[in-house]
Order: sequence, then structure tokens, then C-alpha cells
Amino acid sequence: MAMAWVWTGMAVVSLLFGIITGNIGQIGTAALDGAAAAVELCLSMAGVICLWTGVMEMMNRCGLSALLARLFRPFLRRMMPRSSQDEETLSAISANISANLLGLGNAATPLGIRAARRMARGADGTATDELCLLVVLNTASIQLLPTTIAGVRAAHGCRTPFDILPAVWFSSVLSVGAGLLMAKILSKLWRT
Repeated sequence: MAMAWVWTGMAVVSLLFGIITGNIGQIGTAALDGAAAAVELCLSMAGVICLWTGVMEMMNRCGLSALLARLFRPFLRRMMPRSSQDEETLSAISANISANLLGLGNAATPLGIRAARRMARGADGTATDELCLLVVLNTASIQLLPTTIAGVRAAHGCRTPFDILPAVWFSSVLSVGAGLLMAKILSKLWRT
């Protein structure tokens, strides 16, 4: 709801300044150009999303995503001991992290929601430390293949959309590390 007010406020301020400065025609032209660019970007991103969703489906069918999820289980059992007692919850968390690792945020979101719902059962409406860790891992995920960003770059004419990989790896490892550290510190401070 807050974002609706922000966007409405931006549109109203733009219109007011357009009227005051006499540039209302340019605002209309910019709005139409922006809408056309948004449609073009959506169409080009649809192709990228279809491609990587197909890759994820192939990984699922050949068992590669299940293997990747199994690799995370020892780590997740230490990080989330209560949630890892339920095999379905652990499976959803592992698949969520695997999808995020591959840069498939669209596929990771439903898995993260399923894991969060399972983790929230019996929590009386209060987020547990493990649920907060899941949110941190989901939000600040390490991405080996930033497919969405590469797709946006390719849609805007970049000839080497994956040349950002070292920067993405470095920044995503830093963000996950900082997020996990802060989640652990805050969980200890909150209890005292």
C-alpha cells in the first residue's frame, strides 16, 4: 500500500511541475515512451524467463537440482535445526536456495513461500529466528548465474551480459555474510 502512495505522489508532483513549467506535453510524451519501453522489456524478459525456466525444468528432470539441494542439507541442518526436522520444509528450503543460487528468483519465490508457511506453523504469528534466517537467505542470496540481470542487460543491447559475474559473486557473498551475521547478532540481542 505504501508503494501505491509513493507512485501516486511521484505522478502528481511530475504533473504539477509540468503544468508550472509549461512542459505538460513533454510529460505526456515521456509517459508514452516509458510505457512502450516497459512493454518491450517485458517481452524480451519473457523469452529469458522461458529459457531459464526450461533449464530449471531440465535440471529437475535429470536430478541435478535435487543433487544441489542435497548438498545444502548439512549446512541447513546446522543453521535451522528445528525446521530441518520436517523433511518437506527442509526440501523446500533447499530447493529455494538452489533456485536462488542459479539466479532463478521467479522459481525460488514459490518455494520460499512454501517453506515460510511450513516454518510459521505453530509460531503464533511471530517470526522465529529460523524464519528470519530464511528471509535473509532468500533476500540476499548468492547467485552463480544472475540470469534476470543478464536478461535485462541483453534486452538493452549489451553484447556481454554475463561480464558482471565477478562483481555479482563478490557482492552476493558479502550480502549473505552480512545478513547472516546481523541475523545471528540480532537474534541474540533480542532474547536478552
